[in-house]
Amino acid sequence: MKKELQIIEYQHIYKEDFKRINVEWIEKFFKVEPHDLEQLDDPQAIIDAGGQIFLAKLDDEIVGTSALIHDGDGVYELAKMGVTPKAQGLGLGKKMCLITIEEAKKRKAKTLYLLSNRALTPAITMYLSVGFVEVPLGGTLYERTDIKMEYPLNSR
Repeated sequence: MKKELQIIEYQHIYKEDFKRINVEWIEKFFKVEPHDLEQLDDPQAIIDAGGQIFLAKLDDEIVGTSALIHDGDGVYELAKMGVTPKAQGLGLGKKMCLITIEEAKKRKAKTLYLLSNRALTPAITMYLSVGFVEVPLGGTLYERTDIKMEYPLNSR
């Protein structure tokens, strides 16, 4: 039986799914930090500040998330991207990433960046494959961050 996959925009009924999926992957590799909880406990604040959250729904279950966080002045962060273990290998991470990039373009973003960790090799490889490039790290709110990447919006 073929499973039905949909990418949907955030709705409040999925608040706990958004948190669950992100806490799951963060705890697998790192520790959940205060800034994570600020965003995961109040995802509506991301939307209210001019961002968007996307969810991957496989049949009736939320199995993936990504967020476009508006930092102000046309600067956006691709963040809170995670896929549950049972849905990994379906190309969902890349699909979520591309949808989030398209949303940034629709919003006329000047800059789209992400923060990650080099230990997450599959994620870094995927980000490179869609066009992100490494840039100087600068300051960050996360202890785990050791790489910053930007998507070249002006050249596409």
